[in-house]
Amino acid sequence: MQDRIAAVTGAAGGMGRAIVARLLADGLRVAGLDLDGAKLDAMAKEQGDRFLPCPVDLTKPDQVTQAFERIDSACGGLDVLVNNAGTCFMSDFPDIPAEEFDSQMQVNFYSAFHCCQAAVPRMLHREGVKKIVNISSNGAYNFDVFDPPHYRASKAAMDNLTKDLARRYARHKIAVNSIAPAMTETPLFGVLTQEVLDRAIAQMPHGRAMQPEEIAAWVSFLVSPAGDISSGNVLILNQGRDVR
Repeated sequence: MQDRIAAVTGAAGGMGRAIVARLLADGLRVAGLDLDGAKLDAMAKEQGDRFLPCPVDLTKPDQVTQAFERIDSACGGLDVLVNNAGTCFMSDFPDIPAEEFDSQMQVNFYSAFHCCQAAVPRMLHREGVKKIVNISSNGAYNFDVFDPPHYRASKAAMDNLTKDLARRYARHKIAVNSIAPAMTETPLFGVLTQEVLDRAIAQMPHGRAMQPEEIAAWVSFLVSPAGDISSGNVLILNQGRDVR
C-alpha cells in the first residue's frame, strides 16, 4: 500500500505545527511549506524522515511550483493538501493601505489558490479519495467580531474556492472542505491588543480560546476515511457561540 502524502502550508506556525504533528501521528508522510526555513529544519530534526521541510514564499507562484515539484521528487505524489498559511493585518476600513490589502489577499487567498493549482493535477493520478482542507475563519461570517474587512474577504474567497473545487472534482474523488475556527490560541494573538483579545475570549461559551490541537483533530477527521463523503462544506468551530 502506498504512503499517503500530505502538504501543509504555514507548517512552522502554531496551527501548522499541530496539524503536521497530528497527520504524522496518523501515519502520513508530511511536507511542510513555510517561509521560515530555520523552523522547518528544527521540525525535521524533531519529527524524523517522514517530515519533508520545504522552505517557500507562498506568495510567489514560481516558488509554489518548485515546492510541489520537490514533493513529487522526494515523496512520489500527493494525496492531501492543507492550506493553513495565513495572517491578519489589522488596519481598519477605510484606512487600509493598498499594499496591506494586496499582502492580505496574497498570503491568505492567492497562496491557497496557487497551491490548489499545483496539487490537483497531482491528485488526479492517486488512488482513493484525495483531500483538500482549507483553514478559513469565523470572520468570514460573523460580523459581530473584530476582524477587518480585507481579512474577512480573503477567507470568504477561500471558502468560495472550496465550494467550486468540491463541485468541479467530485467525480475525480477529490474532497474539498473548509474549517472555519473562531478564537484559536496561536501566535496571531500577537496582532491584537489585550483589550480586544480579552473581549473576544469572553464571548466564547467555554470561556477560553480553542487550541491548535483541537483544530488539527478536525483536519485529521476530514483527511481520514470518515471524511471521504464530506465535500464542499464549511465547518464552523466556535463552541456554539453564534447559534441563533
